Amino acid sequence: MGKTKKVRESARDDFDCWWWLIQNGTPTVFITVGLFALLVRVAVSLHPYSGAANPPKFGDYEAQRHWMEITTNLPVKEWYRNSSSNDLSYWGLDYPPLTAYQSFIHGSFLRFFHPQSVALFTSRGHESYLGKLLMRWTVLSSDALIFFPAVLYFIVVRYKQPSRGLKSELPWHTAALLLSPCLILIDHGHFQFNCISLGFTIGAVAAILSGKDFVGSVLYCLALNHKQMSAYFAPAFFSHLLGKSLRQKHPIVEEHLQLYGGLIYIQHSLF
Repeated sequence: MGKTKKVRESARDDFDCWWWLIQNGTPTVFITVGLFALLVRVAVSLHPYSGAANPPKFGDYEAQRHWMEITTNLPVKEWYRNSSSNDLSYWGLDYPPLTAYQSFIHGSFLRFFHPQSVALFTSRGHESYLGKLLMRWTVLSSDALIFFPAVLYFIVVRYKQPSRGLKSELPWHTAALLLSPCLILIDHGHFQFNCISLGFTIGAVAAILSGKDFVGSVLYCLALNHKQMSAYFAPAFFSHLLGKSLRQKHPIVEEHLQLYGGLIYIQHSLF
């Protein structure tokens, strides 16, 4: 009965959250800033990436493309193993499993439209116009599908309570998140997929701020399993969750054991 009540309260909070969003004109602000942010990303992506036409390794663009080549042509058990088909000295896959699966999804997209760009062995250093266009699209779509919704979620959670900010500040805070120069230059200029792990992290923060600790923990685990640099945020998440647990009347209770057990299971299944 108690759990059913909590689920109903959570559903009501979510409805109130999105109703607040509509009432306060947030969609208009977010769409306007978001479209401009996308245009900036497209403009940056028109310029050369780091390592372009610079053999033998061609920069991080080639690393990401090569991971797509490996994951779409070799079985899962060989993605991280050195072999005649997977020379780890040439941009060996050294990111956590979620990056590998992301590379597989994007690689499948490239293989469908331009098979030569991810062909095993022969695609090394591939820099055709269509190949680069499709590669840029994978980053842009990752931004639009993961990072942008996470920012929207955070903005809604942050501003739905009057005490947390003025409505006039909303466009500036939205722009600060969506137009971060570092993220845009590294992902759309240099060429990486930080938008995915950072999107999961922002979503995790928003979920925890709205009282959804389990959802926030799962999202943070996804961020950590996409890019190991997300471990920098681990002390903040751990300290918050541990502190919240210790402030309870009975810190070691079934709910918390289920939470930590679930997180351990997620980590184990991904690795």
